Amino acid sequence: MVPDPRWSSRVLSILRIIAGLLLLQYGLAKLFGWPPAPMFQDLRWLSLYGIAGMLELVGGTLLVLGLFTRPVAFVLSGEMAAAYFIEHAPKSFFPMLNEGDFAVSLCFTFLYLAFAGGGAWSVDAMRQRHG
Repeated sequence: MVPDPRWSSRVLSILRIIAGLLLLQYGLAKLFGWPPAPMFQDLRWLSLYGIAGMLELVGGTLLVLGLFTRPVAFVLSGEMAAAYFIEHAPKSFFPMLNEGDFAVSLCFTFLYLAFAGGGAWSVDAMRQRHG
């Protein structure tokens, strides 16, 4: 059975939206305390975590919309790689043990989006059709 390319592009959009929403929650928690996460209480905006929160808030929003998907996803892939090596890797070599499996998953999801684009349901696709 040959996959329908229309569905591939739609599912790519769903992947982009879900990944963006997952990242967005971290930006909101870090910068605005919602949803409340004890590990992000008293976070300073100009700290490493605060700057990561800004990237997650803005980048997550842009990914959900599918606007500038490729460059945003590339930057976020780098952020997730840095998050892994700064926060998780020093604890253990194994992602399952150092609790870095989510950062690794997002890193490679964003790397894929940097090459694949935003899919059919994105502002990028809409701009391409009308531009």
